[in-house]
Amino acid sequence: MSTQFDLLIKNATVVDGTGADRFTGDIGINGDRIAKIGDLSACTGKQEIDLKGQVAAPGFIDAHTHDDRMMLSSPEMTPKVSQGVTTIIGGNCGVSLAPMPRPIPDPVTPPLNLLDDVGHWFKYRSFKEYLDALRAEPSTTNRAMLVGHTTLRVATMDDLEKPATPAQIEQMRELVVEAMQAGAIGVSTGLFYEPAVAAPTEEVIEICRPLKEYNGLYCTHMRDEADGVMDSLEETFRIGREVDVPVVISHHKVIGAKNYGRSDETLEFIRKSMAKQPICLDCYPYTAGSTVLSMSRAITSARVIVTWSKTLPEYAGQDLDKIAEKMGVTQEEAVERLLPAGAIYFRMDEGDVQKIMQFAPTMIGSDGLPHDASPHPRLWSTFPRVLGHYRRGLGLFSLETAVHKMTGLTAVNFGLTDRGVLKEGAFADLTLFNEETVDEVATYENPIAMARGINTVIVNGAVVWDQGKATGARPGRVLSRPAAAH
Repeated sequence: MSTQFDLLIKNATVVDGTGADRFTGDIGINGDRIAKIGDLSACTGKQEIDLKGQVAAPGFIDAHTHDDRMMLSSPEMTPKVSQGVTTIIGGNCGVSLAPMPRPIPDPVTPPLNLLDDVGHWFKYRSFKEYLDALRAEPSTTNRAMLVGHTTLRVATMDDLEKPATPAQIEQMRELVVEAMQAGAIGVSTGLFYEPAVAAPTEEVIEICRPLKEYNGLYCTHMRDEADGVMDSLEETFRIGREVDVPVVISHHKVIGAKNYGRSDETLEFIRKSMAKQPICLDCYPYTAGSTVLSMSRAITSARVIVTWSKTLPEYAGQDLDKIAEKMGVTQEEAVERLLPAGAIYFRMDEGDVQKIMQFAPTMIGSDGLPHDASPHPRLWSTFPRVLGHYRRGLGLFSLETAVHKMTGLTAVNFGLTDRGVLKEGAFADLTLFNEETVDEVATYENPIAMARGINTVIVNGAVVWDQGKATGARPGRVLSRPAAAH
């Protein structure tokens, strides 16, 4: 007796997200779940896709995003679904769109202005209001959201250059409880950024105290990824131990020419520390990062590209040294004229990037900034770059390992049940691609460009991307971690 599925994917090379060897098979989907994997040649589908040997993998999970607003302002999420992403982790680096129980400062405090430089979107007084908005107007992708420490500081403190008082810590802790009860998966910090630099370790520990009860995570853009990287790792691990929750080191890197090669040291320390406490990490596959423009970052960079400027938008996409030449001023003066602004900073070593990416526990996260006028190409091309340049081109790892780093590993680390793997009963989030042609197209010079080789993307059983076009389906859901066992 033949079975009919809602969607039948035939003749697939199945890379299941666990790291296990690929195999040939068919995938039957009913509703939002995978019903059957195997030889389904006797079965039919209301909708059928014949892959003719191309790859079926779990939908990619972007471990590190700043898509908090894009999900609402551009819910088709084209930069993400076009490269195979079906789930994003948002609210990173201490920056979340909510909660904001009082008016956001004008101008918007950097780096919160990476999400919205006007301030209109910081309108959700509670985290529940924000998640309710995401549920009311779904995007194409699923999302699991962190609440940002810098957002909490801006919401409760008038002087960000001081440590929080006990009363302010209590206020922030109450906001964390509200966020976790609403469905947040944890707290993120950006201790590297000016509004959080004054926060001592103890402030972070006390604000994060509720995480244990709600089975939350602590994710961090560490205080120092340059000369003090080892001290920052120790601070991160201490916070995890004191609060007794897993930690995620965001976009792990070592910055500055004199620190090139120190990934050997950091990865060994991370490896040893993992034996004592739960630690995760992610990285993006580039030697340049991107954030708000500042002279202190520019002077430690080999090259700086301006990504946006509120005062002088015509300079977006141009190198800072060339802008200064055109203006006839020093680079320092050019920065002052451009602010508020964003930039791409070239200050990492390719060898370190490769070692961090090859490190078995490392997940892949884009750290893309969707509202920059001329964004870092990672926004559009992170996952195809890993599969094309680093996997097929340089042979850093097998296809199975590459897929695991962007699917199954990430789902386990973030507690996303029945996501990130192709198995019977799992949610039907899939990316169908050509392993021989999948590749980045976006570059620093032409950063807004869709990837090659991503054929079809499926979220919760619905096709959201097919042959280079969005279908209009928006089946994305808000995802949470399982409740803590009591």
